[in-house]
Amino acid sequence: MAVADKAPVLVMVLKGYPRISETFISNEILLLESLGFKVRIVSMRDPREKLRHASIYRIKADVVYLPEYIRPALGELVYENVRAALAAPAGYLRAAALAARHFLRTRKSATIKHLLQAGFLCRRALAPGEPAHLHAHFAHSPTSVALYAGLIAGLPVSFTGHAKDVWTQAPDRLAEKIRRAAFVVTCTRANAAYLRRLAGNATPVHAVYHGIDLALFNGTAARPEPVPPYRLLTVARLTAKKGLDTVLDALGLLVGQGLDVSWDLVGEGEDREGLVARAEALGLAGRVRFHGAMPHEMVLALYRQAHVFALGCRVLPNGDRDGVPNVVVEAMAMGLPVAATDVSALPELVRDEETGLVCRPDDPAALAGNIARLLADGTLRDRMVAAARAAVARDFDNAANTRRLAEVFARHAGRPAGAFALVREAV
Repeated sequence: MAVADKAPVLVMVLKGYPRISETFISNEILLLESLGFKVRIVSMRDPREKLRHASIYRIKADVVYLPEYIRPALGELVYENVRAALAAPAGYLRAAALAARHFLRTRKSATIKHLLQAGFLCRRALAPGEPAHLHAHFAHSPTSVALYAGLIAGLPVSFTGHAKDVWTQAPDRLAEKIRRAAFVVTCTRANAAYLRRLAGNATPVHAVYHGIDLALFNGTAARPEPVPPYRLLTVARLTAKKGLDTVLDALGLLVGQGLDVSWDLVGEGEDREGLVARAEALGLAGRVRFHGAMPHEMVLALYRQAHVFALGCRVLPNGDRDGVPNVVVEAMAMGLPVAATDVSALPELVRDEETGLVCRPDDPAALAGNIARLLADGTLRDRMVAAARAAVARDFDNAANTRRLAEVFARHAGRPAGAFALVREAV
C-alpha cells in the first residue's frame, strides 16, 4: 500500500516514547509506516528506559519531545507559544478559551501545561502549510494536548482510548473529548460500548484490537505433557489492577496441596516490594522468580518453558481495569493454556471452558483450582489451546488489525479535509 500524494502526516501524540510496556503502540507505528503512512511522533516525556524491543529500531518516524515540566522550560514554552499565537491568533484564542474553561472547572495546573505543550507542538512538530492529522494515544493528557493543538492549528484530531485513561477519567470530561474528536479508536468492544454511550453516538467509535506479531509469537511446536516441577508464568506490570497478589496466594494454595510448582513473574512496577514481602511471608520466596522487565526476545523462552499462564486482573475502586492484555494474546499464540479472571474485556478472548479458564477476581482458591485443572487434564488443555490459537489468529493479528486502523484513518478524513486517501491496493 502507498499513501497518495499530499496525504497528511500522521502526528502521533504519546505520553512517553519509547516504553517497553507499550509495544502495541510502537508496533502500530511500525506497521503504519510499512503501509506507506508518514508518521511523526510527539512524546510528552522521555521515559529513559534502558530496555527496548527490537522493533523500535526499525521505526523511521522523527520524534519531538515536549517539555515535561513548566518551570525548567518556561522561557522556551512562552517563546514558542507567542510564536504560535502570532501565527494563528484565532486558533490560539479558541484553544486558550477552552483551556481557561477547563482550568476554572478543575483548578488543575496540568491544564495550563497542556496548553503550553500544545503551542510548543504546533511550532516544533508541524511545518507551515503541511497537511497533518493529530492522533493521540490515551484519552487523558495526550488527547488534551492534541485537542488544544488541533484548535490552534486548525487540524483534525482523533484519539485511541485504552484502559485506565478511559475508566478513571470523569465521564463528562471524556464525553467532551469524544465530541471534539473526528473519530475515536479503542482496543476492546467493552470500551467501545462505554465510549459510545458517553458520546451519544455523535462521534464514530471504532473497536480495533491491538494484536500481536504472529510470526514472532509462534507456538506451533508441540508441547510436552506438563510434569513436575510445574512452572506458572505471568507477564505484567507489577501494579494492583493485575491481581498479582491473587496469583501469589493461588501459588501458595497449590504448594499446600502438594504440587511442586514455581512462578516466573516478568515486569516492573510499584508493587514489587510488596509482592516480594508477601512471597517471603507465605514461605514461597524460593518458588518465585522476579525477572523484572524483559524484551520480547527473552520472554519467548519463558513462554516456551511455562506450563500455565496466570493473571488475576481486578477492577480498582477508582474504576481502573485492564482491557485484553497483550500478554494473554501472546501466551495463547504460544500454545500456553491460560487461567485468568472475567474482568472487563478479558472474556472477549478468554472464554471460559472454550479458550481458557476464568474465575471471579480476588478468589485465589478458584484460580488455583483452574490452574490445577489445566495441569492435570490433558484433553481439556489441548482443546483449549487449539481454540485459543484459532481465536488469536482470527482476531489478534496485528498486521490485519493495523490495516483495519488504516481503513479508519482513510474513511474519516478525505482528501478535501486534508486527511488520508489511500491508493486502490491499500488494504
